[in-house]
Amino acid sequence: MSAVGRANLELAEGPIPTPGSAQILVKVAAVALNYRDRMAIDEGLTMIFPENAPFVPGSDMVGTVVAVGVDVDRFTPGDRVISTCLPDWIDGPGPGDARLGGPEALGSGYYPGVLAEYVILDQNWAVAAPEHLGDADASTLPMAGLSAWTALIERGRLRAGQTVVVHGTGGVALFGLKIAAAHGAEVIVVSRDDAKLARAKDHGAAHGVNRTTTDWVEAVYDLTGGRGADHILETVGGGHVARSIEAAAVGGRISLIGILDGYEISGPVAHLARKKLTVDGIQVGDRLSLENLVRAVDRAGITPVIDAEYPLADLPSALEHLEHGPFGKIVVTIG
Repeated sequence: MSAVGRANLELAEGPIPTPGSAQILVKVAAVALNYRDRMAIDEGLTMIFPENAPFVPGSDMVGTVVAVGVDVDRFTPGDRVISTCLPDWIDGPGPGDARLGGPEALGSGYYPGVLAEYVILDQNWAVAAPEHLGDADASTLPMAGLSAWTALIERGRLRAGQTVVVHGTGGVALFGLKIAAAHGAEVIVVSRDDAKLARAKDHGAAHGVNRTTTDWVEAVYDLTGGRGADHILETVGGGHVARSIEAAAVGGRISLIGILDGYEISGPVAHLARKKLTVDGIQVGDRLSLENLVRAVDRAGITPVIDAEYPLADLPSALEHLEHGPFGKIVVTIG
């Protein structure tokens, strides 16, 4: 891409790059798309165009290391890896400042994207891939999987028996469902699609609430005996946050992840205080947390939900599918 807009996407050929001293060269097998990728391509979200080079989108990939720089000590050729979508965030609060917040992702223009046959990554921008997941499944962990894991486990300290509400049936929501169910939580899925709610129950949801025919907050009250939800994955944002504040239990936790309803949030301040709520902004997560997620996926058998796979040449169709709301993840296969 050299300008914003899906019409400006094009396949291009170039030489296979050579890794620098602390870099790895990865032959990409699959790339999972995120809503952020669509916004970057269609709207230019946080995107800059590198000088003398095209913009390459995408942040979440799985592939095989085929060459390493002289100072690389984390990987060797033949290792299977997944990317960390936020470069150089190893642990703790991460890089960033008060004006701009946290780091930019791969595929933002600040950093190279991964929708390519071969990519160069700093060795610290990757972790070992899960042993028990195929390429398409493994590619979905870096953003959607880690966002849900960070919210519920790393920051949320989810416990068995707690109630988790997830909104929708996209990638983050279904990862939240899978992770929460694996930890013994009761999951309520809120969606406007009865067919998708039925499918969510097949993946471990205890309850499904159609928000177009039912007041979902009242439904949460009824399903929890008036106690409310201990954890809410707020993937809608905007004014919808007010409803999540209503639905939360005393001492509950609302994880702000999505911006589908806009960037400005609102809600009753009195409820925040009286319920002693934690409202936590989630910017995916750090590399050590991703390594923890990989271990959990291998040991607990957590499997992502993929709605469809597309070849790289059919990226526009994959983006259109993403725009219309998949059940789980959309993956682009490379090669």
